[in-house]
Amino acid sequence: MRKLNGQVSSVHASARPRGRTSWHRRAGRPVRLWMAALLLVVLFHRWLPETRWLLVHLVTLGLVTNSVLVWSQHFTDSLLKNRVPDDARGRQLARIGLLNAGTVLLVVGLLTGWYVLVLVASTAVGAAVAWHGAALLRQLRTALPSRFAVTVRYYVVAAFLLPVGAVLGALLATGPAGAWHARLLLAHEVTNVLGFVGLTVAGTALTLWPTILRTRMPELSTRVSTAALPVLTGGLVLTGTAALAGSPVLAAAGLAVYAAGLGAVVAVMARTAVRARPSDYAGWSVAAGVLWWTVTVVAAVLVVALHGFDAAALGQLTVPFVAGFLVQVLLGAMTYLLPVTMGGGPATVRAAHRAINRAGTFRVVVVNLCVLLFALPPGAVPSWVRAVVSVLGAAALFAFVPLMVSAARTSLAGRRAAMARRAGEPVPMPEAVAPAAPPRPAREALAGVLVVALGVAAGIAVNPAAAGFDLRGGGSGAPATGGTTTVQVSAREGMRFEPSVVEVPLGDELVIELTNDDPTNVHDLVLASGTSSGRVGPGQTVTVEAGVVDGPLEAWCSIVGHRSMGMTLDVVAVGADGAPLDAPSAAGQRRGAPGVVPAGTDPADGADLGAAPGEGVEVRSPVLEPVGAGVQEDGRRVHRVDLDVSEGEHEIAPGVRMRAWTYNGRYMGPTLHGEVGDVFEITLTNGATMGHSVDFHAGTVAPDENMRTLAPGDSLVYRFEAVRSGIWLYHCSTAPMSTHVAAGMFGAVVIDPPGLPEVDRDYLLVQNETYLGPPGEDAGDGTGVDAAVDPARIPGGVPSFTVFNGHATQYLHEPLTARAGERVRIRVLAAGPSTGLSFHVVGAQFDTVHKEGAYLLERGGAGSGGAQALDLAPAQGGFVELEFSEPGTYPFVNHSLVEAERGARGLIEVTG
Repeated sequence: MRKLNGQVSSVHASARPRGRTSWHRRAGRPVRLWMAALLLVVLFHRWLPETRWLLVHLVTLGLVTNSVLVWSQHFTDSLLKNRVPDDARGRQLARIGLLNAGTVLLVVGLLTGWYVLVLVASTAVGAAVAWHGAALLRQLRTALPSRFAVTVRYYVVAAFLLPVGAVLGALLATGPAGAWHARLLLAHEVTNVLGFVGLTVAGTALTLWPTILRTRMPELSTRVSTAALPVLTGGLVLTGTAALAGSPVLAAAGLAVYAAGLGAVVAVMARTAVRARPSDYAGWSVAAGVLWWTVTVVAAVLVVALHGFDAAALGQLTVPFVAGFLVQVLLGAMTYLLPVTMGGGPATVRAAHRAINRAGTFRVVVVNLCVLLFALPPGAVPSWVRAVVSVLGAAALFAFVPLMVSAARTSLAGRRAAMARRAGEPVPMPEAVAPAAPPRPAREALAGVLVVALGVAAGIAVNPAAAGFDLRGGGSGAPATGGTTTVQVSAREGMRFEPSVVEVPLGDELVIELTNDDPTNVHDLVLASGTSSGRVGPGQTVTVEAGVVDGPLEAWCSIVGHRSMGMTLDVVAVGADGAPLDAPSAAGQRRGAPGVVPAGTDPADGADLGAAPGEGVEVRSPVLEPVGAGVQEDGRRVHRVDLDVSEGEHEIAPGVRMRAWTYNGRYMGPTLHGEVGDVFEITLTNGATMGHSVDFHAGTVAPDENMRTLAPGDSLVYRFEAVRSGIWLYHCSTAPMSTHVAAGMFGAVVIDPPGLPEVDRDYLLVQNETYLGPPGEDAGDGTGVDAAVDPARIPGGVPSFTVFNGHATQYLHEPLTARAGERVRIRVLAAGPSTGLSFHVVGAQFDTVHKEGAYLLERGGAGSGGAQALDLAPAQGGFVELEFSEPGTYPFVNHSLVEAERGARGLIEVTG
């Protein structure tokens, strides 16, 4: 091997017996942990807050900064021949520990909004890297003169830049608005990415790049690197200062100066590559990373010169900077360095290099094609294509992890075999260390291109309209103009889009920037072409690529009930003469006109209301449990109840499962039981995917705060005193309320009248009705269960099922029970949302009737009258009392008999 390679390799070999390998392993452990964290964020980013910030900082602070501290120390030891004593390794590990503690605190602080943590974290990160820079400077000053000292000077300057960037980052976390935010962001990114990381890479390239290529360093390398350092540093200082001063012209000039210094470094690297071109993953990955570095710096010069401090335009450079430059350079360098550091002799190092470079050309091609697709302007690549290629690119990058493990195993096997041979044992060379077939880069490159092409095709297939393919066959056939119309649409409180009509030139591609300005509700936007925004939380903004507009197009919010409340959007195509083509009427095309239920479309049509509840269905006990003990506060009994909102599948009738919205996981929430004077403290937590709330009729409280709609993940405490007796309804009060009640969000609060006599049996029956979409459909909510509430059917007042306590047949197969002569009280509540109740027990009469807080008929009262039915309008409650004179089976029904035939019936089994 030539001189430089021999020098670096010999340093590794001589250091290893004294613990260098052990130090590398301990110092590099955080990199592996941050890589695992990065993988988790990539996999679960959809459910995590601040995903973009997390991804960027897990790479820059977690992976890159840790690696810089480890490998810049490694190269300083090697190049200066001034190795840090073993007793100083503890201080190096302490710096790395301080850096990682600061990084963890920064992540926690940013995600929780605790600015004090952000300040502490920024101080810790800046202090750790400055401490590292001071140690390298001291090492440089005590070393003998070396032609490679310039590399260490790059490291020192880079290390003292990062604390400045940390201060700028802490200022960014305060949330400055407008121009200040963009200026601070540019200064922060330039200082940390181009400064700390860029200078480190530029200095390392002087020695590492020729080593990776296994060739000699050009004679002018040292002179060029020495001259480039002040140019690069001067460009950084000018750019950062100009950004803070608000001068885009000077900032662009500073970036241009930096680009000139970078150009000199890249020219030397290119001259080196002419002698020996890259031949493995390490070489190609570093080369591609440096190329993206150069391209993005030039792009940044143009963006700042043409658009000033445009955060959105500069944000388009994030993926090329992070994935294209930072990650590729880091993985390429580690691919070369790790086998050398692990050692084991020339044959073992070569075998470990083969293991970690496996499929190298394929991986580099996939990663860089994916980065290229992401670097294209917004709207140029459909969202599903971006989603697919992001998975491909991440997979190609994370393939480094298992390959690194494979290389480590190869190195370990080779070292063990070498030690055994030195001990005189006849050990053959491990198979993994034996020479392997040479790689075939052309085939690998072609395979990489084909894989990305298939990914693009898959993304287009998921949503053809976003790529300009109209599969509806109903368009005008107008040719695409090549133009793009971008519109901003806001989802507002009150279930509406603003604007509700947008005009687009015929043949233009439509891009909708959808912002959810509703502070409590989740919304989405679904177009008739099949394009969907996906769920959008309060305050979030997403881009919907609707494809080429070749005719009128309807769009709506598919969250159940929102479309029927008027949450629709009309896209109107405008012809060349400026006149709109016929626009669709979103309101007029809603499925399920009120009261009209086409044959075969209602799940009730195929339901067997004589069958038993399905297997696994838990029959709800109709027994009203006694008043609980609660806790005593200031002489009053307080009942504390947790209400957790969730969504899930529930059987409403035999063989019919529906998408239900529930309190505490059941269709019909838990029953609350108390007495006049009791206090109820309800903790409501919204664990669902859209806004929900609760309204307790049993309390007299201002609704503004207590009954407000909670966004997903939010909670509130709702406290009220039961000042009057009754059987009270509680329900979700989020619009449309009828849909929420029909979907299962209701329950009863029973407050006993003072002096209520004891009875032998005390039952509670809550009636409600639901209105379901066709079997096998999901009414637009994407769940794919048997049925979901169809809000368009509710105004017609024709339910699918009317049931007691959440199931149509449960009390036909598990009847209520009593003995002849026992006193039975049946409490009844009509929960609605729209249908009342005429409660009747066949074969029996009521001698006591209590309705809405007053006795209509009382046992032992004057006269000999009785009652046959208790009539209740929606949201009314009452109770009846009766005694059965003889054994038998007594049906109870809603004597609005059509409702009984829809399921509002059950049995009371009376024994002797």
